Amino acid sequence: AGWAEIDLPLLIDWPNRPRSAVNHAAGKPSRTRWRPLAYDAANDITRLALQPLTGRSHQLRVHLQAIGHPIIGDTLYGPAGDGAPRLMLHAGGLELAHPASGQPLVLYSAVPF
Repeated sequence: AGWAEIDLPLLIDWPNRPRSAVNHAAGKPSRTRWRPLAYDAANDITRLALQPLTGRSHQLRVHLQAIGHPIIGDTLYGPAGDGAPRLMLHAGGLELAHPASGQPLVLYSAVPF
């Protein structure tokens, strides 16, 4: 399947720090691309690839919760007691400029779950 996009403005929820929230009036532009990778029908769970296009605090977690699909194991934005041993969010790859040389640095890490 192709990529879809969540485009919802986010703002730090100061009274409830460290939480962030969707805020259409004062939030900063925030965009996340997502696509399904696999579906586990027995548990009604979908594994997604996520790509943040902006870099807001808790962006991936808030965006998925806002569309009604919180990340499994998310004790801050998801339902309590979903049975996950940890937050099921993993950076499979990162690309950035090396801090000393400025050369492109590409890192990969297999998903452990």
